[in-house]
Amino acid sequence: MNQRSGTQLLPWVTAFAVAMAFLESSVVVYLRAIYYPSGFDFPMVPIAPRIALTELVREFSTLVMLMAPGALVSKRTLDRFAWFCYCFAVWDVFYYVFLKLILDWPTNLFTWDILFLLPVVWVGPILAPCMVSVGLIILSVLILWRRRREPSYKPEYWQWVLLVTAGCMILWTFIEGPWRHLGRYRTGSSESDVFAALNDYVPNHFNWGVFLLAYGLAGIAVVRMAQGVWPLKRTS
Repeated sequence: MNQRSGTQLLPWVTAFAVAMAFLESSVVVYLRAIYYPSGFDFPMVPIAPRIALTELVREFSTLVMLMAPGALVSKRTLDRFAWFCYCFAVWDVFYYVFLKLILDWPTNLFTWDILFLLPVVWVGPILAPCMVSVGLIILSVLILWRRRREPSYKPEYWQWVLLVTAGCMILWTFIEGPWRHLGRYRTGSSESDVFAALNDYVPNHFNWGVFLLAYGLAGIAVVRMAQGVWPLKRTS
């Protein structure tokens, strides 16, 4: 099978991610019509266990679907990773674009939202995941562009260390509040008990200091990777 170039694939992969975003936002529109008829806000309203489990499986299925394009267009692990990052980021950005068009929500970029449910509830101001998505788009396009010019290219070990460290720090900023809130409850609870425990959780603080530090660390790695494409002039 002849492999298409990244330039040929990009419009199709982008269209797939945008369509996935609309599907995701349409499901949220239905859920909010049922559970939040007056508009979404914290604390979370009680959700039936069957619906909660369906949501968890749906989010896992979404991740599988976002991994599929990369797996179909390339046999190389790094390329697949880059395509997944690109799909995820475009999907996430357009998810909020469609919610704004359909529901006129969020009201601003600092509106709090439930970002994800696996392995624990993620929350944060919408600006934060949007910033992550922009970074992932830059990272993924950079990797694919460099791999097109240098098929054997891989980020250096220290760059991976910075990226993984930054990713873990950013993840912590999203799950810190719900994690600490759930820590008040006895471990070993069922999924329905976990959702019930979050019914009185209202986020009121986001650790922007840790988030921006992590974003900066990832930025250092990305800038260094970009120097291989656009070499910076050196002064003697």
